[in-house]
Amino acid sequence: MEKKENTELSHPLDFLIELQKILKERQENPAPDSYTNKLLTQGYDKVLQKVGEEAVEYILEAKNESKYMITEGADLVYHFLLSLTAKGLSLTDIVNELEKRHKNK
Repeated sequence: MEKKENTELSHPLDFLIELQKILKERQENPAPDSYTNKLLTQGYDKVLQKVGEEAVEYILEAKNESKYMITEGADLVYHFLLSLTAKGLSLTDIVNELEKRHKNK
């Protein structure tokens, strides 16, 4: 499986922060043709349903060592971030929890 590096940002994970900002912006200022807005207006249960669907698809692709593992992983991360955003949470909250767990070991 070929890895591609993002050279435009100072760190590849910076885009996750940028994506989170975009999701928050869409939540606060809905765009009619936005997939994000469509999911949010369908309710939190729909967002969670998509997280579950994408998790299953990712697992299947990973198990089969498919070239689609990356695309399904991206879909999973997107929907996971949307589920956090919809509840007023962020990746920072997740990172803080992981750091707390690491310190307790």
